[in-house]
Amino acid sequence: MRNYLKPEKISLRSHPELSEKWVQERIAEDPTLLGLGELVLKDKERIQPRAGRLDLLFQDVESTHRYEVEIQLGSTDEAHIIRTIEYWDVERKRYPQYDHTAVIIAEDITTRFLNVINLFNGAIPLVAIQMNAFKIGEHLSLIFTTVVSQLTLGLVDEDEEVQEVANRDYWEHRGTKETVGMADQILDMIHQFDPQLEFKYNKFYIGLAKNDQPHNFVTLRPKKNNLRIEVRLPRTEELDRKLENSNLDAMDYGWGKYRIRLSKSDLQKQKDFVTELLHEAFKAAE
Repeated sequence: MRNYLKPEKISLRSHPELSEKWVQERIAEDPTLLGLGELVLKDKERIQPRAGRLDLLFQDVESTHRYEVEIQLGSTDEAHIIRTIEYWDVERKRYPQYDHTAVIIAEDITTRFLNVINLFNGAIPLVAIQMNAFKIGEHLSLIFTTVVSQLTLGLVDEDEEVQEVANRDYWEHRGTKETVGMADQILDMIHQFDPQLEFKYNKFYIGLAKNDQPHNFVTLRPKKNNLRIEVRLPRTEELDRKLENSNLDAMDYGWGKYRIRLSKSDLQKQKDFVTELLHEAFKAAE
């Protein structure tokens, strides 16, 4: 039989040798402890203009998602929650090209403050993680448990009424026959990698469907003078650079989508690149 050794829970706040900086170093060495995915450390003790220092700043290796992390020994309190949100707000305003999530870590996230955190969640992307320290023989261990996850907001098209259907004629009047014809060209590109996808006309956009099931990795909005498409892809620096070099009219990025305004000439000159974008979005949605 294997020997069993009962772990002894200890309080970091009252420990004579351990400190918040010790915890910070352990997380910086191995960000996977937090259970937020594969992260890289961007900064420690990051100076905030007129707002103190941010404990840790991480970025997801696969995307432009950043996490502003604040650590507190003992129980959460008002000042710590406010500071966490304040640092998140500073970072998102300084670096709007990234998606930002505030992360609060404490030994004890009390019921009272758990309720407060839940009120913020949704309006503010916020994660609350409870930290426990254990002594096992001569060794120390930290265990992190997520008690409040970031609320994933519904996408715009997920909230639209099923009854809000339209047809091709509706979009030819809202846009023009020419810009709806440009949408047809997009569909022809899509058919190169999935010929079963067809248009699903709604009053807010033209989506895609397969076997009557929505498959909206791209949505289209014919306008009077152009075709606007929204391509659902994670934002990356490489893709931002490709879009800039393509000279396409990339409007902005939000809600996990690149919004691009296409002219008729764009579909001729940049057909290969647009097809590549669509294919990448298709693969990402699978």
